[in-house]
Amino acid sequence: MYAKFKSIGAYVPPKVLTNKDLEKIVDTSDEWITKRTGIKTRHITEDEVTSDLAYKATLDALKNANMDKEEIDLIIVATITPDYFNMPSTACVVGDKLGIVRPAFDISAACTGFIYALANAKAFIESGMYKNVLIIGAETLSKIVNWKDRTTCVLFGDGAGAAIISATDNKEEAILDIDINANGKYQDYLITPGRGVKYGCDTDKIYLEMKGNETFKVAVRTLSQSVRDILKRNNLTSDEIDWFIPHQANYRIIDAVARAIDMPKEKCVLTVQKYGNTSSASIPMAINEMYKNGKLKRGDMMLLDAFGGGFTWGSALVPFSN
Repeated sequence: MYAKFKSIGAYVPPKVLTNKDLEKIVDTSDEWITKRTGIKTRHITEDEVTSDLAYKATLDALKNANMDKEEIDLIIVATITPDYFNMPSTACVVGDKLGIVRPAFDISAACTGFIYALANAKAFIESGMYKNVLIIGAETLSKIVNWKDRTTCVLFGDGAGAAIISATDNKEEAILDIDINANGKYQDYLITPGRGVKYGCDTDKIYLEMKGNETFKVAVRTLSQSVRDILKRNNLTSDEIDWFIPHQANYRIIDAVARAIDMPKEKCVLTVQKYGNTSSASIPMAINEMYKNGKLKRGDMMLLDAFGGGFTWGSALVPFSN
């Protein structure tokens, strides 16, 4: 039994925050943000929480798969902005909103969360335990950024992407390989310190903090090596990849990694300019963008690549099977 990438869906809240809007909030400019990040706009929640975004992305994925919600066997949500900290999991809340009773749990792997969820889904299906696994990357990062910190608040947006991973006996459409890893040595480079028992409910430490330059250097080096490793392990070259879909953190990071692995620009999927960094949601949102635009075809080989707080990182070789 193999696992295939059956369907994709996404949702973003309607409110758009532009760089011009940010000029009124902090000491920054459209030129400064665009030059350093490539971001022009991002979507921000008003009266929605993470489970709302996840639920709406799920409905889109189910529609695209022509599936009923009752066919879902397991729900996995990757998020660093859950509805509740510790319990209940956002996955449980999504299950309730769907009106189904299923096993459900969250994954906290920051921006690599969707690839971690994909690895879990693949393992559950290949073991024969489940046939259809719903994986979701969903974030409301606007809730944890410090809107007085111009180095971080310009980067992040809200959104959700959902995928259905299903069992198949056709090896040709199976997820080829997934590589995930982590190194806690860099834990203080990207952190929300006041969101756990170490600091308790310290309201002065609830916001996301990042050492930008240090994170950039480690991210480029690690992402490039992860891609080289998974391609080599599967005897593939960049010529055999149809679409390179990296985590949409920052245009400079994406460009540096693409050049390091000799990936042509025309194969690199970019959505960071529209949505900013949506952490675990960025890869499925980018896949959905390609699908909705008619560019992603059945059988296309996708190379996914992500890096996030922890630090965590991962890559995946995934044929699109919708």
